[in-house]
Amino acid sequence: MALNPTVMQAVEKLNYRVTVGDVATSAGLQVNLAERELLALASEAGGHLQVADTGDIVYQFPKQFRSILRNKYFRIQLQEWWEKVWRVLFYLIRISFGIILILSIFIIFASIFILLTMANKDSNSNRGGRSRGGGMIFYPRMFWGPDIFWFFDPNYGRYQRERRQKAAASSSENSMNFLEAVFSFLFGDGNPNANLEERRWQAIAATIRNHQGAVVAEQIAPYLDDLGTGYDKEYEEYMLPVLTRFNGRPEVSPDGQIVYHFPELQTTAQDRNTLSVPAYLRELTWKFSEASTSQLNLAAGLGVLNIGGGIFLGYLLQDGAIAAQIGGLVAFAASIYWLLIGYGIAFLSVPLIRYLWLKGRNRKVEARNETRQQQAIALNQPSDELRQKLTYAQQFAAQNIIGSGDIAYTTETDLIEQESQNSAKLDAEWLKRLEG
Repeated sequence: MALNPTVMQAVEKLNYRVTVGDVATSAGLQVNLAERELLALASEAGGHLQVADTGDIVYQFPKQFRSILRNKYFRIQLQEWWEKVWRVLFYLIRISFGIILILSIFIIFASIFILLTMANKDSNSNRGGRSRGGGMIFYPRMFWGPDIFWFFDPNYGRYQRERRQKAAASSSENSMNFLEAVFSFLFGDGNPNANLEERRWQAIAATIRNHQGAVVAEQIAPYLDDLGTGYDKEYEEYMLPVLTRFNGRPEVSPDGQIVYHFPELQTTAQDRNTLSVPAYLRELTWKFSEASTSQLNLAAGLGVLNIGGGIFLGYLLQDGAIAAQIGGLVAFAASIYWLLIGYGIAFLSVPLIRYLWLKGRNRKVEARNETRQQQAIALNQPSDELRQKLTYAQQFAAQNIIGSGDIAYTTETDLIEQESQNSAKLDAEWLKRLEG
C-alpha cells in the first residue's frame, strides 16, 4: 500500500518514537488514519510496537527507515526520481513563456527592419540614387526607442549585474531571474494557502494537546471558518468535525455546559514542551507576484512592445507582394502574424484579469481573518460563563507519558526473554516490598 509521506515526516520530527496521538497532533491527521498509517509504516519499515501496562501502544522506528523503504520498493525510488525530473521540467515550462515573448519580439522587429530596409532601397532606386541616405531607414530606431538594442546586446549580463547592484543597495534582491519573473507576472507564484487545512488541523490538535486533551468550543473557534448561525452555533455543531477527526467526546457539566475530551491526544511517548500555536488561523493574502517591481515593469513593457510592434508590422504587411518577394523570416512572420498578436494581447490580458480577481479574493481572506481574530479576542476576555466552562474542562485534563519503564511487551525482543525479564522485575518488586 502507498505510505503516507506526512506520517513519515512526523515520525522523523518526533525522534522516531511516537504514539498515535503524537502523530495526529504533529500532522493534524484523523486519529484513525494516523493509527492505520503507523501500522502500515511499522510493517513495511521494520518498526516495533511497544505495549504499555495500560494497553497504550508506542511505535518505535529505526532512524534509517527511509533507506529500508527505498531499498525495498522500486516504486519509491521511481517516485523520488520523477520528483527530481519534474522540478527540471517545471522550470523549463516556467521560463518558456519568457523565451516565447523574446522570440516573438525578435521576429516582429527583425521583420520590420527587413521590410523598412527594402522599402528604403526601393525609394533610393526610384530617385536614381540621389538620396542622401536619410529616408525611412531611421524609423525602426525611432519606433523602438534609443535603447531597444540593449536587450539583444552580448553584454546583456553586464546590464543585469548593474541592475542587481542598484536593487541590492536599496533593498534585498529577489533571487528570481527575468524568465522566471515573466511566468510569475502571468500566473503568479501559486496558492499561498495551499497548506491551509494542514495548518488548521495542526493548530487545533496542538491546542488540545497544550490543554492536556480537554478544551471548550471557544478555544477551537479561532481556527475554524464557519461557526454557523442560530441553533447550529448555540449548540456548537461546528465541533463535530473536530470530534470525528480526533476521536473526542463531549462532556456535559451539571450546569448544562459542554466541554470536549480527547483521550487519544492525552497519550504521548515522551514529555514534550508546550507546542507553539498562533492565537488564530491567519490566511495569507494572495500576492500578484513575487518578482521585483523592475522585473514586472520590464515584463509589462515587453508585452506592450510586442503588441505595438505587431500592429506596425501588420501595417507594413499590407503590401503582400513585398512580403512574398522578400520571403524568409518576413514570410514566416506573415504566416504566424495573428499568433504573434494574440500572444501579445493574452500576455497583458491574463495578468490584468488575475489582478482584478485577486483583489476580490483578498477581501474575502481579510474578512475571514478578522472574524477569527474576533474569536481569539473573545477568548482572551472571557465572560463568567466561559470561565466556568474552562474550569470544568480541567477535570478531564490529563497527560499519559509512556516511558521505557511502562512497557509490558515489545516486538523488538523475543517473547520468552521478555517474560523472563518481567518475572525478574516482579520478583525484585516483591522483595523490595517485603524488606519494607
